[in-house]
Amino acid sequence: MATAALDTTKADSDERIYETDLPARLDRLPWGRFHTLLVFALGITWLLDGLEVTLAGSVSGALKASPALHLNNSDIGLAGGAYICGAVLGALFFGWLTDRLGRRKLFFITLFVYVGATALTAFSWNLWSFLLFRFLTGAGIGGEYTAINSTIQEFTPARFRGWVDLTINGTFWIGAALGAGGSIVLLDPQWVGGDLGWRLCFGIGAVLGLLIMILRLWVPESPRWLMIHNQPEEAARIVEGIEQRFLEHQAQLPPVTEKPLRLHARDHTPLGEVFKTLFVLHRQRALVGLTLLTAQAFFYNAIFFTYALVLTDFYGVPADHIGWYVLPFALGNFCGPLLLGRLFDVVGRRVMISSTYAISGVLLAVSGYLFQQQLLDATQQTLAWMVIFFFASAAASSAYLTVAETFPLEIRALAIAVFYAFGTGLGGIVGPSLFGALIESHDRSNVFIGYLIGAGLMVLAAVVQGVWGVAAEGKSLETVARPLSQAS
Repeated sequence: MATAALDTTKADSDERIYETDLPARLDRLPWGRFHTLLVFALGITWLLDGLEVTLAGSVSGALKASPALHLNNSDIGLAGGAYICGAVLGALFFGWLTDRLGRRKLFFITLFVYVGATALTAFSWNLWSFLLFRFLTGAGIGGEYTAINSTIQEFTPARFRGWVDLTINGTFWIGAALGAGGSIVLLDPQWVGGDLGWRLCFGIGAVLGLLIMILRLWVPESPRWLMIHNQPEEAARIVEGIEQRFLEHQAQLPPVTEKPLRLHARDHTPLGEVFKTLFVLHRQRALVGLTLLTAQAFFYNAIFFTYALVLTDFYGVPADHIGWYVLPFALGNFCGPLLLGRLFDVVGRRVMISSTYAISGVLLAVSGYLFQQQLLDATQQTLAWMVIFFFASAAASSAYLTVAETFPLEIRALAIAVFYAFGTGLGGIVGPSLFGALIESHDRSNVFIGYLIGAGLMVLAAVVQGVWGVAAEGKSLETVARPLSQAS
């Protein structure tokens, strides 16, 4: 087994410089039980987001009929916007804390915020209380994205990183299926129905969140984060413990051949350096990340926050049957990253990201035209969405992969937050509000215009990625983006 390679020296009286081979040792590991458990304990965040977003759509009919809330279509769109706004601000605040205080502390704090807020949503008594609790729920989920994505990428061996990241993001749709199934049962008048049904639906997330909190107790701090925060000995102890688990199961660990990193110890990265790195040093990567996240945010949130309104208002689907239409939709979204994800590591990031974005945009434009011409019934519309989002789900997941792996370790969580915030703020808040208003007009041509905007953004993103995207497949995170604390 390789040594910890922590020969510490003093560059001067105030600055510590040390060598470490820990990133290379993490990347050489085979896939094992440790990685599987890590994915389950942390990756389930996406499931929770899928649950929340689906519930917002599936219970929209019940929310409009609720004697306490009396929401209309515009209010439903506004609630979607409040959730996204919370996610944006939560990502920025908790993303900054994640890079400063550590991954582990924050994935407990953000989960606690989520559990409390989604439980309170079930007790909403009017429109404004509902909007407030949806905002706080979004803040918890937004913070989770930054802490979870950075942690998982920093533990995952480089050769698996693309497929793992996309598959985890795809679990959003397992949550969507759970939300749909829960709404089918709890909104059915023969089971619960009425005002109590939608309230119990939001309780599902709180219960799941408490179970997840227990699963996370065994997850260690990211060794890569510890390395740059003057705790190399603790980082070495964690990596040695992980390696020992593999050796106990007779796994063969190849020798480390990469040259050790030489790092300056630091306790935090000043915000001025953060923004200089994002928008000056890596300006081209910033443009790619912003474009990818904006396009997918508008595309997804515009459609998914309002799909129930399309089904009820244009196809006459009863509100308590919406959940049945979500299930095939969720299946296509989950299968896309699962089946296409390996190609992002084998064929490469640039080709696969561009292809999935372009295909999604073209298919949405075609299905939007068929919708506008009234050539689809409710089942055919759902099947069209299923095919579109088979590709769009992989595309959207790859956007998060891109912003997480193409920026330096010291600012990874905040980079995820900044581009998630910009992209979601531009595409995610505008999208649901715009589509809610377009659907309220009851004019298919107006809705088609919204679909064309989403399609155009996806095609534009495909072009930007094809020209300026980074080929990060199979490379260590430190190779893709040189650490800011790396010594010459």
